[in-house]
Amino acid sequence: MEDLSSAEYPDAPRLAVGAVVFNDHRVLLIQRGRPPASGEWAIPGGSVKLGESLQAAAEREVLEETGILIAASTPVYTFDVVEYDDEGRVRFHYLIVDLNAEFRGGDLRAGDDALAARWVAADELAGLAVNKRTLALLRDAFGFGPE
Repeated sequence: MEDLSSAEYPDAPRLAVGAVVFNDHRVLLIQRGRPPASGEWAIPGGSVKLGESLQAAAEREVLEETGILIAASTPVYTFDVVEYDDEGRVRFHYLIVDLNAEFRGGDLRAGDDALAARWVAADELAGLAVNKRTLALLRDAFGFGPE
C-alpha cells in the first residue's frame, strides 16, 4: 500500500505504471480509492518502487489491487498527471506508463487502495465514471469502447 503522505506535495515527479489487461473481450478496471481521481474507474496500477522494472511493478500492483496474475510487456501509453491545490502548489505529479499485459489467472477481488475491481465490456464503459485518459487509451490504442 502506498503511503499517501509521500505522494502528496512531492519534490519531484513520481513514476507509476498501469496495466491494460483483457480477458474474454472485457478489460480489467478498478475504482480508485485515493486521489488523484478518487472514485473514477481506471486501469489498475500504482507507483514503481526503487529497483523495480516497469513490468514487475505492473504485475505487483495488479495483483495487490485485483488479485489477478498478469504478464506485463510493452508500453502502450504514457502521460503526466499534475494536480494543483487552491494555492497553486503541486499536490500530485505522476508520470504514468501504461503497459500491455496478458491475463494469467487469479480470482478477481478489490484490494489495496481499489474500492472495486471488475471486468468491463465495451458497452458497459458509458455507464461508469471512467477516467477520461483511460477511455482515450482504450479507444485509441485498442479500438475498445462504446459502438
